[in-house]
Amino acid sequence: MTSSMEFALYPYRIALSRPLPVGKQRIDHRQGLVLEARLDGVTAFSEIAPLSGIDIDGESLQGFSRESLDDCIAALKTSLKQIATLDELEQAADDASLPAIGWGLGVTAAKLRGHFGHSFDDNARTPAIPAVPLLYLNPGESLDALMLRVKALPDTTRFAKVKVAQTSMEEELRLIHAILAARPRLKLRLDANQGFELETAIDFCACLPLQSIDYIEEPCRNPLDNPALHRATGIGFALDESIASGTDALHSDPQAQGLKALVLKPMLLGSPARVQRLIDQAHALGVRCVISSSLESSLGIDALRQFAAITTPDEAPGLDTLAAFDADCVLPSGKNRLLTPSAPGSIQGSEIGASLL
Repeated sequence: MTSSMEFALYPYRIALSRPLPVGKQRIDHRQGLVLEARLDGVTAFSEIAPLSGIDIDGESLQGFSRESLDDCIAALKTSLKQIATLDELEQAADDASLPAIGWGLGVTAAKLRGHFGHSFDDNARTPAIPAVPLLYLNPGESLDALMLRVKALPDTTRFAKVKVAQTSMEEELRLIHAILAARPRLKLRLDANQGFELETAIDFCACLPLQSIDYIEEPCRNPLDNPALHRATGIGFALDESIASGTDALHSDPQAQGLKALVLKPMLLGSPARVQRLIDQAHALGVRCVISSSLESSLGIDALRQFAAITTPDEAPGLDTLAAFDADCVLPSGKNRLLTPSAPGSIQGSEIGASLL
């Protein structure tokens, strides 16, 4: 006889060794939830971590998750009481109005069904895909120091991501050309986070070595200007924030408009089934899909790694965001400290708290 599903919900806080960019803002810690589900002797852990909260200046994060961590906690305290079976769990994931909950519940169901593994060491379904490093100047870091990091990238690295539209055009063009001088075979994925007006975007892209640019992500403040940028410069663009905000990215013949890829942050989009539908729609129109992190902990990154290997096996995902985390969460990725629910403590520095249920 099948038993009823049991849940625990643990809050976590992980300090960052250096601030990480969230659009034009920066954060110095990450907060989220670890959902533990138990059914018929099988236990699965998943992460629910909306990309919201406050930045290092005390300002609210803009342009990413609309739901807060408190919103998720309140919704889960109600909805988890209604879930007893795997079918109900999957239905709750698809029906969730908060995307972070939809993703987390769906990942939990996938793990309980054996579709995902439970460890960074489980490589049966996750062939090695070269990582896409995120390159940016840390506070106080010199360009020479960054170039040392660039030169030290593995020889297998094919792509790198560079944030733009954050400082002066001259500084960012100098950075791009320096990276390519150090590693001329790299293809760069530029991310403007909707930071350019159309005219500025055209001026900026006109100075780029287009043969070395994979695409520019969310180039224009008004996404409706992106096709005009493509017509003026020939550069392909990708969409990220626009997808989560509900923009219809997949209109007829998107490639002719210059749309090259969708950068999909599942934590901002909803259940795995919903993300899969987006991937299927994009691929049918010849648009690539790149799975990208929302600065999850090691637990969440592992789920994204496995999901990317299953759904977009030929694309290098954008998951190179763990280096600044002071600790791993539930699943080890090689850091000196591993946070687990077996020893909950107060949320100070980097800790997992006691279950909220």
